[in-house]
Amino acid sequence: MQRDKIEPSLPLDAARRRQLLAAGLALGTGALPRLAFAQDWPTKPVRLVAAQAPGSSNDATARAVAEYMTSSLGQAVVVENKPGGIGMIAADNVARSPADGYTLLITLHSQLAQAPVMLKKVPLDTSKDLVPIAAFSTGVSPMVVKKDLPVKNFKELLALARQRPVSVGNYGIGSGWQIMMTQLAKQTGARFDIVNYKGTGPMVFDLMAGNIDIGAGSLAGLGPGIQKGSFRPVLVISGGRSEKLLPGIPTWADEGFTGAAFENLTECNMILGPAGLPADVVRRVADACRESASRSEAVKNVLAQLGVEEAPLTGAELQRFIQRTWPTYQAMTRELGLQAQ
Repeated sequence: MQRDKIEPSLPLDAARRRQLLAAGLALGTGALPRLAFAQDWPTKPVRLVAAQAPGSSNDATARAVAEYMTSSLGQAVVVENKPGGIGMIAADNVARSPADGYTLLITLHSQLAQAPVMLKKVPLDTSKDLVPIAAFSTGVSPMVVKKDLPVKNFKELLALARQRPVSVGNYGIGSGWQIMMTQLAKQTGARFDIVNYKGTGPMVFDLMAGNIDIGAGSLAGLGPGIQKGSFRPVLVISGGRSEKLLPGIPTWADEGFTGAAFENLTECNMILGPAGLPADVVRRVADACRESASRSEAVKNVLAQLGVEEAPLTGAELQRFIQRTWPTYQAMTRELGLQAQ
């Protein structure tokens, strides 16, 4: 009987070790450089693209955080303002950049939710082309009236708007503020003419000049004007009542207004990167953002001026925040028929 010739075989463990070694060498040519890159990052300056203009909470937060990241990461983090287009000019610029950690975005998270609803053509998919990293609250936001408007409080303002149109400065098309005022007009019969601006700064200029009747925004942009008496606060539109920063100024709830438009439009300044950003870079940026709120005097000062008490959101908390707020912004924007002009 003929027997098949059997060649000597390597022990199983040794054979598998050789196979795994060969596979590792093949894969390593692609994986190792990427891992090394993530560990070495950053080796050159980082651009932080701000979607709002100077004078906004977005810009103030961006510059304070950039200062801390510059010292903690060992490379310059430079803020570059690209306002306009419901935040899409800045967002598209970042989404089209290499996913290498050297171009990041800071924008109002509401605009990322609303742009697909408000624009006929959106240059990117805001839910897929960007990766959320961290979010800072915009804090307490007041409604203000120009100093010579003949009203003493919110009730008198509402009565005036029922008699004649009141011009409303809007710091960004589709803002939570615009949704609130559109809903307020719908519920009360008051008349508000929305005047859109590219950021809080230009709106504040027109308020001080008396070219518009009322406006709203963060205390980063409105605080100095309130202190100088250039305009007067009559309502806190978001962030909750603050006897420390705006003593005696009521909220929507205090005035009897409830519902999604007045309760669920929480705003924040969100930091994002291009989709595909290495997980280690995402983690390091998120860590720097969290640390900045407790370790950076500049960041602490900005957040205190804004009335922010919450820590920055990152990771799973940030994802839950997005899942809770984006649908509200999108639904209200559709319901009120808001469109970019």
